[in-house]
Amino acid sequence: MPARLKAWKPKDWTDRPVTLGDHLKKARKERGLLQREVAMALRVDSMSIVNWEKNRTEIGVRFVPAIIQWLGYDPLPRPSSIGEWIALERTRRGLARRALADALGWDESTVREYEEGDRPPNGPRLAQLYALLGQPSS
Repeated sequence: MPARLKAWKPKDWTDRPVTLGDHLKKARKERGLLQREVAMALRVDSMSIVNWEKNRTEIGVRFVPAIIQWLGYDPLPRPSSIGEWIALERTRRGLARRALADALGWDESTVREYEEGDRPPNGPRLAQLYALLGQPSS
């Protein structure tokens, strides 16, 4: 009869999540849920959860609002520039760049330039952003 060894299975998630996928995995494990249960709650395929938790695929912005709601907190980082603020607020709302540009009546390349820090928005454009996305928190 072969010897059988027993050991505690190591925790396969971190107490300090970095990515949105890490946060999803940590919350799922803490709640004792299966990936398919989270998938049902978020209305996605269970393989999406698998890939997001393993950071194999990037989470599409359209899923971010539902994930934040499911988590019960917003794990996205605080922005350090106006460009980061635009990108993060757009992501929190699940908007693609094109959708934000359309809502503002701008060209998509303008939004990209602002987000990437190529140039800052001028006063009237900044006012439009604040009206649509709210004021940045300090």
